[in-house]
Amino acid sequence: MIKTPYYLISEQKLRENLSVLRSVKEQTGCKILLATKAFAMYSVFPIVAEYLDGVTSSSLHEARLGREEMDKEVHIFSPAYIPDDFEQIVSCCDHIIFNTPAQFERFRSQLNGRSCGIRINPLCSTQDHAIYDPCSPGSRMGTVRDKLPMDLEGVDGLHFHTLCEQNSDALKTTLEAVERDFAAWLPRMKWLNMGGGHHITRADYDIATLVNCINRVQDKYGLQVYLEPGEAIALDAGWLVSSVLDFNENGLVNCILDTSAACHMPDVIEMPYRPRVVGGAEPNVKPYTYRFAIVMVKKGSITLSSFGVRHFEYNRNNIKNISVKDKALREIYDSAVSTFAHNAVDLYTDCPSRERAGWLCDTFFTGRAEYFFTGKSLVEDAFLENYRLYTQCGEYPEGALPMCYPSDPQIDAKFIPQWDMWYVIEVKE
Repeated sequence: MIKTPYYLISEQKLRENLSVLRSVKEQTGCKILLATKAFAMYSVFPIVAEYLDGVTSSSLHEARLGREEMDKEVHIFSPAYIPDDFEQIVSCCDHIIFNTPAQFERFRSQLNGRSCGIRINPLCSTQDHAIYDPCSPGSRMGTVRDKLPMDLEGVDGLHFHTLCEQNSDALKTTLEAVERDFAAWLPRMKWLNMGGGHHITRADYDIATLVNCINRVQDKYGLQVYLEPGEAIALDAGWLVSSVLDFNENGLVNCILDTSAACHMPDVIEMPYRPRVVGGAEPNVKPYTYRFAIVMVKKGSITLSSFGVRHFEYNRNNIKNISVKDKALREIYDSAVSTFAHNAVDLYTDCPSRERAGWLCDTFFTGRAEYFFTGKSLVEDAFLENYRLYTQCGEYPEGALPMCYPSDPQIDAKFIPQWDMWYVIEVKE
């Protein structure tokens, strides 16, 4: 029995993916590299080496991994290189790609004959993942056309990486932008690296368009094209196997696992996305719904006495149901219940997603709604008591209360005295 957690890889599926990539190479003559940032399981590097041309890396240690475990072409890109690492980078890399011409000039004397490139930014966004969009406004990735010198003596190639889990139509669009803005440089280059994010092994991927893009660019400019897919190499080729350590029920049944999203599936947090579970489905499709969680301690130690999930919404079981036969009136009533539940957690709130407090005047009527829906004033009492925490500060007149506490800004001298009267009326009622 293998101790969990562990990754389980299907060699058959891995080879199927690699065969698709090799077919693209055979149809175009391009070179394809494994992006170790996406898939660095070096135990299968010997299999990958049967199909691909090498690896591309984003750090010294990734580059060393590629050199030591695959020993084919090793490429590297970094937004900026650490001077103390550069000698080792040169020793294990074949292609070194710089983010700016200034970086290239800085390390030019140390290159020892390595093939060098500049990453370009075509300012062409084709994806919805803003966190992974190198062409977003103000992006630090790549050099825009206006900052690229016409004389790139010593530079062999250009590199762009703009995609993320996308089809070849996005590459076609990007290439149009690259040719529009960088056509003056392309004929002088030996190679063009089209980066990663190509979901080539996905079932609906349009390989014909990819092949046409590669062949057209190579024929037109007489250069070598590189691709750097990462996820496509291992797409649907494996599983993260975990064990359930405990169940905890708190509205939902929470499964406590021996895995960590941060360590084992970081994209779940960073992307974010919902990972597929073998035999699972979307919520409420199957008889049971579970929520998976892992408790992590980054530093020090804790004693965990309980674990649960807090729902930031008023407990609707405490809201009385009123029989309303008229459909339109029923919809109004249901909307009122939803509004109250959403804005009456432990204190009244104006909008839980924006500010953790309610405004006087508004809360006078929310207080009436609470008593109508529940027969009690528990949340209203807590809301009014919260104002006792206020101490005089800012530009408010002496003895006055904020219009919204603690969210109301107190530095602009703007004050509506009637709001304090609503507090008095609400307390009296």
